[in-house]
Amino acid sequence: MKNYRAAFLLALLVNLALFAAVAALWRRHSATEPAIAPPSHALEAAAGAHSGLPPPAPASQPLAPIQLSPERLQSIGARIGVVRRQSLTDRIRTTGDVAVDETQLAYVQVRFSGYIQQVFVDSTYRYVRRGEPLFTIYSPELLATEREYLVARMSQQRLAHSPDPAVVADAASLVDAAAERLAQWGIPRREIERLQATRRARRNLTIDSPASGFVTEREALPNAFVQPGTRLYTVANLATIWVFAHVFQSDLGRLEVGDPSTLTVDTYPGRKFKGRVDFIYPDIDPKTRTARVRLIFPNPTLKLVPGMFVNVSLGIPMGDHVVIPASGVLQTGARQIVFLDRGGGHLEPRDVQLGAEVGDEYIVLAGLEPGERIVTSANFLIDSESQLQGALGSFTPPTTNASGAGATRIHIAMSTQPTPVRVGSNLIRVLLTDAKGAPLSGAQVSVTFAKPAMPQMGMAGQRVSVSLQEVGAGTYQGSGTLPAGGAWQAAILARQGGQVIASEQLSVDAAGGM
Repeated sequence: MKNYRAAFLLALLVNLALFAAVAALWRRHSATEPAIAPPSHALEAAAGAHSGLPPPAPASQPLAPIQLSPERLQSIGARIGVVRRQSLTDRIRTTGDVAVDETQLAYVQVRFSGYIQQVFVDSTYRYVRRGEPLFTIYSPELLATEREYLVARMSQQRLAHSPDPAVVADAASLVDAAAERLAQWGIPRREIERLQATRRARRNLTIDSPASGFVTEREALPNAFVQPGTRLYTVANLATIWVFAHVFQSDLGRLEVGDPSTLTVDTYPGRKFKGRVDFIYPDIDPKTRTARVRLIFPNPTLKLVPGMFVNVSLGIPMGDHVVIPASGVLQTGARQIVFLDRGGGHLEPRDVQLGAEVGDEYIVLAGLEPGERIVTSANFLIDSESQLQGALGSFTPPTTNASGAGATRIHIAMSTQPTPVRVGSNLIRVLLTDAKGAPLSGAQVSVTFAKPAMPQMGMAGQRVSVSLQEVGAGTYQGSGTLPAGGAWQAAILARQGGQVIASEQLSVDAAGGM
């Protein structure tokens, strides 16, 4: 038992001594090692996380002019357009319903009481013409008035030669009173002329249509008794129609009475009807936040009928503006960029200020003039090339094959150690030879590695420049450190006497993590 206690105490003392030694070493190491401050972007990201704000976006990669061969422009599908000034018309597209033009409605009524006898137009939606007979009516009041008119006419004729002027005047006033009563009742002039010619009152009077159009309402029935003011027919002239369109309140400020409009309907594919804005109703539907806009359309062929559901396009004249195709604009978020065509494959990025988008075009407020040529397609691919040149910091013309026409006189060959390059330090060698294969000495050689920015992934552009030293026999070498793996673009530039004598651009794939 005593041996067991002695062994236990000995083991405990040894452990305490080891723990004290480890603690002393740790304190000494902490006192001598400098503290490593976190990078500023990490601090900003941490601050944003605590404040609830999104992390700051990486700075946009600078763009540089580039030159692409005709074959390269064709392979990426680049097209060139011309900046122009033109008259613009914006469009508001909505739906609507066809309705009767209320100014073209006509009601058929009589101003005396009577009994309908014969009905000629006995159905609704029948087309009638102005002056076409609708029905006949028998009215005791009308018959009595016609007889009074005839008696007054005969008395006037008998007393026409009376020596007393007062008698002649009284006879004439009786005729005028009876004729006036017939006119107030709406008796046609031809009926009064018939009375004068035949001197016979007619029992039934024929009522004609006052307008041409379709009969939309009919209350005239045989043997029906009617009183003054009874609406017997409603005739709608559809030579012009109304369309009630529904426009959101956000678009009302752009509309004016008289603006042109276009109508299409599924019944007649490919056909367009042209009209104009006739009235904008001064109220908003609280449920849909839309206002009714009344449009008026000519309808001579009667193709449009009330109740149709139609598609409406409202034109809003905007005047003359400088415009470019929307496909020619590169939107980077903070900037709006176009690429100018300087000829010969030279493309230059330029910031522009844009206004409203009208259809497939943008209004240019500043940055471009009519007549300038810009790239209207493949802008994202050209942007990548321009970002790369901006990252390299120089304009590098496209290289040609050494065996082709216009080939460079200086041949460039690059090798690395290790091969392929990797993340971290790499030894880079460049061999310069002239057209005859002889080594070229006395040059200043630099290699620039660049990786374009990728804003969608939150990655900023990277650039590493390495100056090489001549080691003899046309060989130049130096060390460079790549911070990340993946695809890099390498630009080799050789100068002599301050002039660029050779350049080469190639792609390298660095091994290692991103």
